[in-house]
Amino acid sequence: MSDTGKSLAKDLFTLALLIVVVVIPIRLFIASPFIVDGDSMHPTFENLDYLIINRIVYKLSLPSRGDAVVFRYPKNPSVFYIKRIVGLPGETVSINHGVVTVTKTDGAILSLTEPYVVNEDATYTQNVTLGTGQYFVLGDNRPNSSDSRVWGPLPSKNIVGRVDARLLPLARAFLFSGGASYAVLASSTPSGP
Repeated sequence: MSDTGKSLAKDLFTLALLIVVVVIPIRLFIASPFIVDGDSMHPTFENLDYLIINRIVYKLSLPSRGDAVVFRYPKNPSVFYIKRIVGLPGETVSINHGVVTVTKTDGAILSLTEPYVVNEDATYTQNVTLGTGQYFVLGDNRPNSSDSRVWGPLPSKNIVGRVDARLLPLARAFLFSGGASYAVLASSTPSGP
C-alpha cells in the first residue's frame, strides 16, 4: 500500500473513531436535531424548521412554563411532537373560550398573555388539574394542534428535551427561540374569620 493509501486509511479510521467517541454520544445524550412537521406551532416554528433540542437540560432542572419541548406522543411513543408547556405538575389549567389561566400550587393565578398565538380557538373551554409528573402542553396554532386538550396531560417521562436553537431557515436562525414568560394576574389569599 502506498503512503497516500495508508494516510487515507488512517484519516478515515480517525474520523470514524471521532464519530463514535464524540458525535454519537453528543447526539444521543446532549443535543439532537429535530425537523418540524406541520403547522401546530405556527408562527413560532414553521413546517420544516431545523431545530436543536437540548436533551440534558431536564436532567439538571425541571421543565418550565413557556418552554417549547419535543416529546414522545403518549399514545404512540414512536411519534415525536413539539408543543409549549403551559401547566406544571399540581396546577390547574383553565381554558375559557380560548383564554388560558393557570392556578399555581401556591394559589397564585396566572393569566397567560400569549403573543405567539395567532389563531386562538375561542370556542374551547376546559379545566384540568395536573398530577405529579404531568405537564399541560399546547401548540401555538391552537385550532390546528393535537395537544393536551385532546389527549390529556403529558407525562414527564415522555419529554425528550427543550428547543434551544433554530438553525434553518438561516433567515430565522436563533438561539433559545421558543421560550416565553408570564406574569401573575392575581393571588388568592385565604379569607379570615
